[in-house]
Amino acid sequence: MMQPDDTHKSNSEQNPFSVLPIQDRAGLTSAAPASGTRWTVLLALCLLSGILYLDRICISAALPSIKEELKLDNTQVSYILNAFVLAYGLFEVPTGRWGDRLGARRVLTRISLWWSAFTALTGACTSLVPMMIVRFLFGAGEAGAFPNSAKVISRWFPEKERGRAQGIHLGASQIGGAIAPFLATVLITLVGWRLTFVIFGCVGVVWAWGFHRWFRDAPSEHPDVSPSEAAYIAAGTTHGAVHEPVPWRLVAKSRSVWWLSVIMICASFNAYIYFSWFTSYLIFARGIPAVQAGAMSSFVLAGAAVGTLCGGLIVDVLAAGSRTRRRLIGCLSFIIAAVCLGLSLASDSASLAVLFASMSCFATQATQPLWWTSCINISGPHVGSLTGLMNSAGVFGAMASQSLVGMLTDHYKALGFTGRTQWDPIFYVDIFVLLAAAVLWATFTQRSVGTDATEAVTS
Repeated sequence: MMQPDDTHKSNSEQNPFSVLPIQDRAGLTSAAPASGTRWTVLLALCLLSGILYLDRICISAALPSIKEELKLDNTQVSYILNAFVLAYGLFEVPTGRWGDRLGARRVLTRISLWWSAFTALTGACTSLVPMMIVRFLFGAGEAGAFPNSAKVISRWFPEKERGRAQGIHLGASQIGGAIAPFLATVLITLVGWRLTFVIFGCVGVVWAWGFHRWFRDAPSEHPDVSPSEAAYIAAGTTHGAVHEPVPWRLVAKSRSVWWLSVIMICASFNAYIYFSWFTSYLIFARGIPAVQAGAMSSFVLAGAAVGTLCGGLIVDVLAAGSRTRRRLIGCLSFIIAAVCLGLSLASDSASLAVLFASMSCFATQATQPLWWTSCINISGPHVGSLTGLMNSAGVFGAMASQSLVGMLTDHYKALGFTGRTQWDPIFYVDIFVLLAAAVLWATFTQRSVGTDATEAVTS
């Protein structure tokens, strides 16, 4: 007969992803310290994600100028956009694993310097092929930023604070994205699109310098962390550093990994329409002047930012410890997003259409903290590698929507359609994708990788 000690050994040693309950891992107090360096760490991550999306989305405002100067059609523009997305997907897992092995401090510094250089070099491109190469390398540079940030959050924040931490972090990225269209259109009007990319590229260099000097991978190694804060973090953290190989066979068998990956495909399909094409949609389909279109795009992405921030609070307050509430929140959010997008398409008023589009983005992005905390919870000690894997699945959705926008708008243009009849069809496809994501959330079951149905994780 197996003794209690053997049972414990079986759960912890046979499954490399298994974790022990917080109370079993440390006999430390769970009371939060009065102040915390971990929130300064979160601020640094917020600046990173904000700059990342600023550099990523500024190209949406530059597309009309790039198309005109380089004499490109929408299909060719989609090649440029997809070059970034493809590289981002290809390098997400290796860079996430690199962070698991070498530490997020070194990897995030490299990431910021790399993508900043190729943001600036975008302004030097004079034809389609060099632009595709530069944007591919730009995507390779950005890959791994969010998995490594998730790694930092998993080590610096106890489990009960991770929902709001992820919400704030992801919300900051959306704020950067919201600022980008308007700021970029203003800068393009003043200095041109080429110099605009150079200006944006310089910002990340400053962040990399400051982060590398101040940050440490482990809270216990940081001079600003008090003993009480170190104990508080340790009491609520499931794992620390890890260097052993990822058991990919268990990962491939995980239904939770597959479900979260497909949800990310759907979410990315939707998001990249707004990231890359919405300013062009407002200009060419709704007849909005460029600077005003940039401001309207910023308003829509601001809705996404607010949704992400609210989503983090929802995870910690309403969905904590309940698989049913998690499924319900994810499902209802995407249904609301689909309805709001339908109302946007039905609106003849551009202002009203933008308002409903902003509400749709609010609803979809409210699920992002839920998605990321679910990924962290099932990944065990391999947060960088597995969040990178599941996040990289979004490349399929992003490339699909980028390509479809280009092909559909050029196809309808060839048939003689202009304005909304040329641009609206992609959004009808998007409504179907949003409803598919709702079904996926409704049927999602969160289980730690490598466990069976009796070991479902509910946190």
